[in-house]
Amino acid sequence: MGIDRPRRLVFSLLVWTAFAVPAAAQQQPDNETPAPTKPVKPAAAPRPAATAKPPAPAPAVPAGPTASGGAKPTLLGQYGDWGAYAAVQGGKKICFALAKPASAVTTPPNRPRNPSYMFITSRPADKVTEEVSIIVGYPFKTGSEASVDVGSTSFALYTQQDGAWIKNATEETQLVGAMRGGDSAVVKGVSAKGTQSTDTYSLKGLSQALNRTGRDCK
Repeated sequence: MGIDRPRRLVFSLLVWTAFAVPAAAQQQPDNETPAPTKPVKPAAAPRPAATAKPPAPAPAVPAGPTASGGAKPTLLGQYGDWGAYAAVQGGKKICFALAKPASAVTTPPNRPRNPSYMFITSRPADKVTEEVSIIVGYPFKTGSEASVDVGSTSFALYTQQDGAWIKNATEETQLVGAMRGGDSAVVKGVSAKGTQSTDTYSLKGLSQALNRTGRDCK
């Protein structure tokens, strides 16, 4: 389902440009009280190869076309708790369904972090369909795994910086299928500073959002 490492990293940078988070917010430690921040839009990135080095955060850019020739993502429709989006980067169309967690809990409690998102991306030009990615809002503990539970089934996630992707790519179709028919998905991970997080995503509207992105990114 994936693409080769160099193209993954380039794509990651392009989408971070479109959904930029201020650098100061990204660098915020998870054991300090956060300064008030304006709502930000999420970053959608493909799963990197296990040996890939994480890309540097891209700077924020003004609204409109990006320097890379892409445009800001367009909302195709809101379906329950999931939005369906489309964008063009480097002349290639990208579609994704996106949601933020219905609840986010940390242990110890009330540890600050950046917003978390889950998104499921299709990139027809790269022959990628419904790739699950998660931005967790803090750097994961180096070398750690995260997990996503849908009902009684748990899927291991590979982590890199603040992102997580299915560890076993052959299970991705199974994960998406479980999410289409499930009520919630629970993502668990550990930050670089030892904070444990549990994010619960409602799956209401996900199937409809994916059907829409599927139509727009055939």
